[in-house]
Amino acid sequence: MEKDFTEANRYYDAQKKVKEIRGFYEHLTVYVLCNPIVIVVNYMTSPEYLWWIWSVMGWGIAIVLHGLKVFEYPPFYNKKWEQKKIQEILEKENQKRLENNHGNKFE
Repeated sequence: MEKDFTEANRYYDAQKKVKEIRGFYEHLTVYVLCNPIVIVVNYMTSPEYLWWIWSVMGWGIAIVLHGLKVFEYPPFYNKKWEQKKIQEILEKENQKRLENNHGNKFE
């Protein structure tokens, strides 16, 4: 029974990861398809000021951050960090619960 549960969890996690990767590639595709349009609109409407650079750079930063998160490259906010943070929060809750129970016994 335990093996089936573990196997189901692994499948769910893999499925979730594939959705995240697909979401990144969809985001990247929209970036690649839309930015040429933004550039053309800029040159047609106000060629004296090249504002498309800010659009491409800003959106590009978002793409890079999205990719880093999906492919787990940053040294922070990855699965290991999440597990550590969960344990930290659970320990704080347990400590508060113990302090509250301890305080109530002596009243």
